[in-house]
Amino acid sequence: MSRFVFPLAEAMAAPPEPGRISARIFGHGSLQLRWYAPRGEDPQGPHEQDEVYVVVTGQGWFRRGEERLPFGPGDAIFVPAHVPHRFEDFSPDLGVWVMFTGPPGGEAA
Repeated sequence: MSRFVFPLAEAMAAPPEPGRISARIFGHGSLQLRWYAPRGEDPQGPHEQDEVYVVVTGQGWFRRGEERLPFGPGDAIFVPAHVPHRFEDFSPDLGVWVMFTGPPGGEAA
């Protein structure tokens, strides 16, 4: 039987995958569950799949295209595929679950 519970402490301790800036925690079909905890600045660019961030720790600002909104613990943030985005002016303890899902190019609304 495969795992279906993913303890936060294990995710926070997981190293990023080689060539990636987040740690892969789980995958199933098109779904990827990852842990992301940038330090200093967020260098990421647009992705091929739709994604959802769930903020666990930290606060700051999130830029999605031309939008810039505040975020904090417990917030969920959706980003469609190919939309430029990043965390900005965030606290040093930022840590988020990231879920990529759907086909390359994203799903229709």
